[in-house]
Amino acid sequence: MEFPVFVSVFYMSLIVAVISQILAKMTQDVEMEQQAAPSNSLSSTSPSTAAEEMPWKPVFDDLKDIAALIETGAYTREVRRIVRAIRWTIQLRKKLNASVLSAFLNFSLVPGSEVHSRLSSFVPKEDEQDMEVDTATSATQAPAKHSLPELEIYSYLLVLIFLIDQKRYNEAKACSSASIARLKNLNRRTVDVLASRLYFYYSLSYELTGDLAEIRGTLLALHRTATLRHDELGQETLLNLLLRNYLHYNLYDQAEKLRSKAPRFEAHSNQQFCRYLFYLGKIRTIQLEYTDAKESLLQAARKAPVSALGFRIQCNKWAVIVRLLLGEIPERTVFMQKGMEKALTPYFELTNAVRIGDLELFKTVAEKLRHNVIRTGLRNISISYSRISLADVAKKLRLDSANPVADAESIVSKAIRDGAIDATLDHANGWMVSKETGDIYSTNEPQIAFNSRIAFCLNMHNEAVRALRFPPNSHKEKESAEKRRERQQQEQELAKHIAEEDDDEF
Repeated sequence: MEFPVFVSVFYMSLIVAVISQILAKMTQDVEMEQQAAPSNSLSSTSPSTAAEEMPWKPVFDDLKDIAALIETGAYTREVRRIVRAIRWTIQLRKKLNASVLSAFLNFSLVPGSEVHSRLSSFVPKEDEQDMEVDTATSATQAPAKHSLPELEIYSYLLVLIFLIDQKRYNEAKACSSASIARLKNLNRRTVDVLASRLYFYYSLSYELTGDLAEIRGTLLALHRTATLRHDELGQETLLNLLLRNYLHYNLYDQAEKLRSKAPRFEAHSNQQFCRYLFYLGKIRTIQLEYTDAKESLLQAARKAPVSALGFRIQCNKWAVIVRLLLGEIPERTVFMQKGMEKALTPYFELTNAVRIGDLELFKTVAEKLRHNVIRTGLRNISISYSRISLADVAKKLRLDSANPVADAESIVSKAIRDGAIDATLDHANGWMVSKETGDIYSTNEPQIAFNSRIAFCLNMHNEAVRALRFPPNSHKEKESAEKRRERQQQEQELAKHIAEEDDDEF
């Protein structure tokens, strides 16, 4: 079948036009892709650029999460959430800087308010770039219409911790005083946990500047207010701060009067309870009540967290001295505890001198506790000899006085009177006659010791049961899989925070 020539020309021109349109379309698409490529690369690099410009952004995001946790705890009245927020804050303590604090204050407080202006005055301004970034960040965040008291107190706490870490103690004193003035007008149970932390840093800021005596009246007034409001955690914290205040100036009698008259209740904080036991042990030591002091100091050392190394060292130092005053010899394992070997070396040498009963060796270590070294040596002599002359006693104890026999007689008579040794003194013949040692298992001492150990274990079990915490109405509500995953994640984070927590409270 043949077509006319004009028909073929028509079809050819039509095909050429279609191909031209396709090529033009392809060229246009390529040009658009080339133009879009730089913008895509720019957008892909923008997150990294933003991260480089705002290295504090992850910390700020964590603080916003903490603020949300506090807000939830305030509305639901769950104190455990606020406790978790404080522990989380301790992990971020070393990462705080002026940019983070400025951004968080703009986020959590109403800009232009009195508390916002006051706290912002304590935060130093950095370079213009950080200020522009802070302004941009605050502009993107919608400020709260009414700031929660819990968030306001938390902001005070955050700024106060930052000032103390920066060694700006005078500004820390001003900030802590302003926070205490604000706390006096608040009576909310969800604020009590934050208030207890503020009390601690309030006292610390004045102690670092040597003005601890100035706040004693304020602490007493705060303790009275906490008692009236049934704020037991605040009472614990303030009582320990007052005891520390008195002991700092060696006012042991006043500390004991306060301790004996202050209301006592079940301990809510293990850290505060450890502090109370330590202060009680120091007071009992000065009052010569060595048995009670030993019990308090050893219990404080056992209950203290492993991370509180400095606190445990102080407890062991005082406990060693008290045990030596009681005529006991501490075990070698006490001085070999991990991280305490160097700090306890002088006390180990002192204990070694007491254990041997060598007065010359003891004089090279310290000039104190002379009477106890002699008493320990005398006890060893009474066990080894059924009868020994006072001259030999003076020789073995290496008494270097003008009349060693008379000194030995007075020492032996005093030891017999105090019950340190079981012997009699023959003044006419100048002998010390030791009584025969009976079978201790025929007495009630093993039963008493066994009973005390059982009581200690039962008490520890009861404290562990009381320390358990359960969310309210957990037996009524069935949690979904999503809530269970969220709860497990929060528990893992909390366990991590507790394990890595710096025990700066000690």
